[in-house]
Amino acid sequence: MIEQLDYKTLQHLWWLICSVVGALFLFLTFVQGGQSLLWQVAKTPTEKDLIINSLGRKWEMTFTTLVLFGGALFASFPKFYSTSFGGAYWVWILILFTFIVQAVSYEFRKKPWNIYGSLVYEGLLFINGVVGVLLIGAAVGTFYTGSNFQLDASNFVTWTSPLRGLEAALSPSVSSIFNIAMGLFLVFNSRTLGAMYLINNLELGEIPEMETRLRKACWQNLILSLPFCLLIVASLLFMRGYGIVDAQGTIEIVSFKYLRNLLANPWMLGLLLAGLGLLIYGVWKTAKTTETCGIWYGGLGTVLVGLTVLMLPAYNNTAFYPSKVDLQSSLTIYNASSSPYTLKVMTYVALGIPFVLAYVAYVWWAMNRTKIKIEDTGDRAAY
Repeated sequence: MIEQLDYKTLQHLWWLICSVVGALFLFLTFVQGGQSLLWQVAKTPTEKDLIINSLGRKWEMTFTTLVLFGGALFASFPKFYSTSFGGAYWVWILILFTFIVQAVSYEFRKKPWNIYGSLVYEGLLFINGVVGVLLIGAAVGTFYTGSNFQLDASNFVTWTSPLRGLEAALSPSVSSIFNIAMGLFLVFNSRTLGAMYLINNLELGEIPEMETRLRKACWQNLILSLPFCLLIVASLLFMRGYGIVDAQGTIEIVSFKYLRNLLANPWMLGLLLAGLGLLIYGVWKTAKTTETCGIWYGGLGTVLVGLTVLMLPAYNNTAFYPSKVDLQSSLTIYNASSSPYTLKVMTYVALGIPFVLAYVAYVWWAMNRTKIKIEDTGDRAAY
């Protein structure tokens, strides 16, 4: 069956697979969101230990999924990988740095010979939770607004901004406003997910005040995320896009491109609306009732929204990584993908993905069979 798939179908299939991995990563940023909530919802050292002990059991999943996302893009769309990572390296170095300090913090925060004190490492966790997610959101925003690169005949990348990718968030332009809005939405959404996850994962019967603070934080961060969400949706309905206009792959600016994409693929609009609805329902279940299952609704909603955000700039003959300085250098799933042979081999390998997901689900279930209690925050258990 795989041998019968044509090249175009394989290219669409692998962008879908990469988008699924990226959307799962956005769900797993509840770890970063929980880290950024630490000083807001935990008022004693024991409460901090309880939260960090819970998040410390999941942080590797978030980082591994991010690495998997990058690896999938490297294998299936190597021209994008080399262009973005080879040109916009400052933004990717900073993102990587925030995840390095996250790993260091979980390892050394409670070590007896820690000369810096736990407060320093908690600050590094906050940086990972806010700066790391913000920069990732800004990088995703460039899928719509474009970046400052040019490719020559040998695909050598020339980056025309000295900020090397940081201009996505730091340059005074309309596109930067969109990119920052994307980043801030992901920051507040991760905080919302973090509160929902902690409500689900912690035994809070002995500390009801902390439960109240978590439920309040869940609602507050949803409210804070809504203006950025509305700005992003409104922008997508009216902003120009970069489309393929002929059989030779010529790229031109197209008015209302992303609105056209939604109308051409109404199932994407359905995913977006369903995702936002599930996210709001999950928050309501968490903030306005005594339920603890809101994370599953909010998590699924985040995955559906993430899928839409990642697929919308690539399907329907759209350049998913536009060049602001040379339209014809813009990358599409057609000119940036690996060879048909590589994509076919990778598709055979991808048949094992369901077994990997089943194993991850089992490990998750095994770790979450019982809620984490205060007595689990001893020196041997807490990070």
